Amino acid sequence: MPRDKQKASSRMDMTMLTLVILLTVFGLVILLSASEYNGRVRFHDSAYYFKKQLFASALGLGAMYFVSSIDYHFFVQLAPAAYLLSMLLSTAVLLFGQEINGSRRWLNLGPLSFQPSEFAKVAVVLFLTWQIDRSRKKTDGFWFMCRTMFTLLPIVGLVGSNNLSTAIIILGIGVILIFASSPHYLQFIALGGAGIGFIAIFLAAESYRLERLAIWRDPEKYEKGFQTIQGLYAIGSGGLFGRGLGNSIQKLGFVPEAQNDMIYSIICEELGLTGAILLILVFGLLLWRLCVISMHSTDLSGALLSAGIMGHLAIQVILNIAVVTNTIPNTGITLPFISYGGTSIVFLLGEMGLALNVSHHRR
Repeated sequence: MPRDKQKASSRMDMTMLTLVILLTVFGLVILLSASEYNGRVRFHDSAYYFKKQLFASALGLGAMYFVSSIDYHFFVQLAPAAYLLSMLLSTAVLLFGQEINGSRRWLNLGPLSFQPSEFAKVAVVLFLTWQIDRSRKKTDGFWFMCRTMFTLLPIVGLVGSNNLSTAIIILGIGVILIFASSPHYLQFIALGGAGIGFIAIFLAAESYRLERLAIWRDPEKYEKGFQTIQGLYAIGSGGLFGRGLGNSIQKLGFVPEAQNDMIYSIICEELGLTGAILLILVFGLLLWRLCVISMHSTDLSGALLSAGIMGHLAIQVILNIAVVTNTIPNTGITLPFISYGGTSIVFLLGEMGLALNVSHHRR
């Protein structure tokens, strides 16, 4: 192997790798605690959710290693095909998808279920990186911004028809990558107005979305506000240091699906305000490392790829915590690395592999 390649390979961001592994292990521990009651009641196995998540995490770590060992430019070149595949899979969900808890978001692949919206997030990051990189110096002006956002509308429409939260994340990724590549910022005022209008149309298209706004304003007035209220009870009862790991009361059927979207409330109850803030700090450190990798990348593709991954992670963490604390209406967004979801952890760790790959080639 040439000397310069050896030198590049030895510069993987070990701080980021440590943070990713720390979050993955912490997520498994918290999931085992949060899902123990539901697993025992539904499947007569208190470790049911943990076992499935452990398997998915092992696959994800394997995917992270595989992706980190292949030059990221290879994946960027595959971006148009990945974007097209994401649209085909999202269409398949609408036609043949499995409906769980009133949402049609899963495709069955034999004994396994697959959530194409998770793949769509990665495909969008890759596709926008490929598209903006091809534009080179033509990344300023209102037309560039409109053209780039316009290419996202097909996947946003397909995903948003049954998964508004993922559609918002995809739009957010687009805004962040345009912002990162554009030397001018005034046009983002117009983009923000268009985004507000787009979200308003989406909310008005389905009555249940407007109902969520009403529940957010006064959760005690509606039966569907039960989850929000119980989550807030969990947060409040945790105090400064919590009840102790495994000692949550709200996970005993009071917080519905405690292992999914509302798992942060169980963290607050068991580990208290101290544990909740420490988790936010770890997420903040990971975002900082992604920012450093992006700024020190040797080319535009690497910078955009890291920025897109950072944007995806930041949006999802902020929205999940905001939902759990009832700062915004409930949107059904999982907490990265922590919430139960095999597809989510596999593709999320794959994204981390892409970022680690970029760190090989930083200045």
